[in-house]
Amino acid sequence: MFSNTPGQPTPATTLPANAGEVTDGAVDRVGEGVTTIKDSVIAKVAGLAVREVAGVHSLGSVPTRALGAILDAIGTADVNPGISVTTGDDDVAVEITIVAGYPVPLTALADQVRAATTRAIEGLVGITVSTVNVTITDIYVAKEPDDNDVA
Repeated sequence: MFSNTPGQPTPATTLPANAGEVTDGAVDRVGEGVTTIKDSVIAKVAGLAVREVAGVHSLGSVPTRALGAILDAIGTADVNPGISVTTGDDDVAVEITIVAGYPVPLTALADQVRAATTRAIEGLVGITVSTVNVTITDIYVAKEPDDNDVA
């Protein structure tokens, strides 16, 4: 989990006379508080980014997807199959498992997945991505009609 804790206010802090007013300038000021972004949110951002990469057929391995279908049927599906995040103090490491489409060059696909994941997490979440490990567990080959198939 990633948290951002600003410095604590001092006891001598005094509020300006117009402290209760809402003004257009309020958006320029940052208030006190803690922002916490759950690992599941970071994983969802990564999953959405990976799904947009051309050549990624699906997330997760074949057994993971089969288990996901069963869990989905009973209403307890894993919303981010194939994505695992580990957050540190100032960064995040991401593990991604995908099935590639045929005939996509696999190393180029992995590089595109890394780039898309890093851009999405750093841009939307605001935390540095230290590592994106990509595991390709299978290649999806679309079934082509046989010569005996009737069109």
